[in-house]
Amino acid sequence: MIPFFSIAISVYNKASFVEQTLRSILNQSFSDFEIIIVDDGSTDNSLEVINTIKDNRISVYSIKNQGVAAARNYVLQKAKSNYIALCDGDDIWLENHLSELKQLIESFPKCGVYATSYEKHFFNRYVTQPKFSHVDSPFFGIVSDYFKTSLADNILWTSAVVIPRKTIVSGFVFDETLRCGEDIDLWIRIANTFKVAFSSKVTAHKMIFAEDNHLSLTKNIANLTTVLDKHKSEEKENPSLKAYLDINRFAIAMEAKILKDYGNYNKVKNAIDFKHLNFKLRMLLLLPSNVLRLLKKIKFFLLKKRLYNSPF
Repeated sequence: MIPFFSIAISVYNKASFVEQTLRSILNQSFSDFEIIIVDDGSTDNSLEVINTIKDNRISVYSIKNQGVAAARNYVLQKAKSNYIALCDGDDIWLENHLSELKQLIESFPKCGVYATSYEKHFFNRYVTQPKFSHVDSPFFGIVSDYFKTSLADNILWTSAVVIPRKTIVSGFVFDETLRCGEDIDLWIRIANTFKVAFSSKVTAHKMIFAEDNHLSLTKNIANLTTVLDKHKSEEKENPSLKAYLDINRFAIAMEAKILKDYGNYNKVKNAIDFKHLNFKLRMLLLLPSNVLRLLKKIKFFLLKKRLYNSPF
């Protein structure tokens, strides 16, 4: 019998975290699911840790490392269910995660993607709530404008979404030419084509353990500019998408300047319509790189002191 959900997990060097992730999934109040795990060529003992967890709903595959987009697509192809829930190997689900998503699906069956809200957990010390714009709280329904709603934080986050099989077979999979930003690119494409259903109930934890985990774009600037360039023609017809991409351009420009990568800094900055940035962000764009580096160090210091107030 085909389960209601397929849970797709890609793992790369998550030996310290993956057991906790899997335990949180197995502890779901709604249990009609299969778990498909792909180890993307881990060089630590992730695969050994995974294999210690015994449950007849779990299938494990091991492939040569090809990057997260290819690994996620591999798992999507193995899924049997009509609804595929994604989870990374270091994030945590609360026990109501799948049951809340099931209610969304049953309430709004024609949507192209479903999502719940989440908390950000920094360094196991500090918890913040994401900030969504132009959406009520609480909210349970179809988002009227995904890009306007996601100007501060994205409503769609990989470990808190379900993608229907019909969306995937329509060609909406991760772009394997991208080495990062593949999730942002997919959410843009889906939100441009389908309705997005969302519940503001927190059902997952985004676990952020280190400065280079979710917080830094340092190694990925060229790739992220490619993601934005893919949607240049669409943003001309969609003002909300243009504003959303400009906020992302700001973040990339800041990282490029910190690295003294002035070529990418100028390229990205010149594509921004400054009406989409508030005064504070516009001023930050003008600061010298050494000042931005100092501000970034202060940001991590504040995070570790349980204070979070940063625009980049």
